Amino acid sequence: MKPLPALELVTRLEDAEWLDPLAKSVRKAVKKVIRPRWARDILHGVPIGHPVHPLAVQVPIGAWISAAVLDALPGNEKAATLLIGVGTVSVVPSAVAGFTDWSQLHPQQQRVGLVHAGANIAATSLYIASLVQRARGSQGSGKVLAYLGLATVSASGFLGGHLTYRQAAGVNHSEEIPHRFPSGWHPLAPLAELPDGTLHKRDVAGLPLLVFREGDTLNVLSDVCSHLSGPLHEGKLKQGAPEAGSDSGEPCVVCPWHRSTFSLRTGEVQAGPATSRQPRFETRITDGLVEVCLPGAD
Repeated sequence: MKPLPALELVTRLEDAEWLDPLAKSVRKAVKKVIRPRWARDILHGVPIGHPVHPLAVQVPIGAWISAAVLDALPGNEKAATLLIGVGTVSVVPSAVAGFTDWSQLHPQQQRVGLVHAGANIAATSLYIASLVQRARGSQGSGKVLAYLGLATVSASGFLGGHLTYRQAAGVNHSEEIPHRFPSGWHPLAPLAELPDGTLHKRDVAGLPLLVFREGDTLNVLSDVCSHLSGPLHEGKLKQGAPEAGSDSGEPCVVCPWHRSTFSLRTGEVQAGPATSRQPRFETRITDGLVEVCLPGAD
């Protein structure tokens, strides 16, 4: 079965460079409005381990679909109006989370995301107009506007699916590592070739690994950032907050692409936009040779 013609139109949006000036302005506004790092991390979904936006959109979409069903049946005007109001109000937090994620994407993803956001704004405007007409007692035009809003938000959902499933925005880009890395222990490098306190890249089994040495302790993570596959070995070394009973902070790496921050000791996310931890490798030293093993590797 051939793909729908609409898919080709959406694919062309990825190369629509004429959208870039608008994207730049919107991105600048988003970063200016949502400044605190803790607020951005919450909106990205760092505490829950995956993006907030896909969860948040369930409320307005669910309310609007339910309103459409009630509008098709007689005597449900008040209930449908209430649901449309709930959906319209709940758009705000989902949009804020969505724009926060969007501001940290690649240009091709941002172009599609910008049209996706525009369609959502148009759909919300149609629902607001529907509420106005209903308040004026014009139930017929209110229903028509609501159905137009549902059609628009459905088209927007198609763009959102393309953004997620075709362009891999918001997914874990390190998920494949346990399935590609072979099980068992594998040689990494002689310990003498890994200077203390600096970031190193080594390839094992065709996969790039990030290495950070602390004395005789080797911390090894996947070098592919879980956010958008940035090369972590090109990032900056950063000391996190001091641990209990220690004067020194936990060493972290900051991704050079979008500044996601990970603990070098555990792989846990310390700051977004990444929400998924980095795969962490076990290490051992045999006759001066560092070997690595990935727990759970196929």
